[in-house]
Amino acid sequence: MADSNRPFQTESSMVFRRLTTRSTSSDFAPLAAVATAMVSICWGASVAKSLFPVIGPAGTTALRLALAAAILCSVFRVWRKPLDGRMLRAALPYGVALGCMNLLFYFSIQRIPLGIALATEFTGPLAVATFASRRRVDLAWIGLAVAGLALLLPLDISHQAIDPIGILLALAAGVFWGAYILLGKRAGNALGAAAPAYGMTVAALVALPFGVAQAGATLLQPHVLAIALVVAVFSSAIPYSLEMFALRRLPTKSFGILTSGEPAVGALAGVLLLGEMLSPPQWLGIAAIVGATIGTTLTAGPEKPVVSEA
Repeated sequence: MADSNRPFQTESSMVFRRLTTRSTSSDFAPLAAVATAMVSICWGASVAKSLFPVIGPAGTTALRLALAAAILCSVFRVWRKPLDGRMLRAALPYGVALGCMNLLFYFSIQRIPLGIALATEFTGPLAVATFASRRRVDLAWIGLAVAGLALLLPLDISHQAIDPIGILLALAAGVFWGAYILLGKRAGNALGAAAPAYGMTVAALVALPFGVAQAGATLLQPHVLAIALVVAVFSSAIPYSLEMFALRRLPTKSFGILTSGEPAVGALAGVLLLGEMLSPPQWLGIAAIVGATIGTTLTAGPEKPVVSEA
């Protein structure tokens, strides 16, 4: 009798393992996408700062977004599906938010260190996470992230002056970052997987006039184009595609809280790549932000994303 049931038990176990594996992979994929996007953006921003003395922050932003738009449009072959009214209404605000966010952020990191700019810019996603929260445990993790951000800002270091204009630019970038998160849901619904291509095209059109005014024909020099291509791939094409993948599978609240790790990643990139040293309280701030991110992931409920897998 036991032997006759063994094939059924074996088959049931295999089915259970497959279902468990699929569920785990499905849950882990958007989290991995957000983490990879954060690392890619911070590394790309570090490389982008090397172009500032040559073409300025506006020229760097314009060139990066234009190259990224060309890459994404080629990958998704957007010409095969012409824009209709619904798609255009979703792409325009999404792209404008993307373009303004990038312009303001690059102007800010010209004046203040990368980690500080990212920490200040994070006020936008943090506001989205706070307003979308409905559970006390989420507010606790947000509070921990806020405490970490307060420690991360090196406002108490006498030898390092913080440019107030740089802080204001980063705050303004945070406003558009919050808008990008909210508008990304609508763009994902209307444009599908090709949303980053359409959004990046609009963003490039927003930034190009500023870039041409600042850098002119220098934008077309071969060595500038080569560096800008690297920045475009790692700061735009890869991370925004990954973020759109995550946005279509995560609730707005969860996405906003998970990106709390980006200031920490940016601070580490500043130390390793730009020599922007951190004080012990700032390292404690990094630990707090990472702890908030891990806590959010571990305590996430069975909330379903706005856009289904289909």
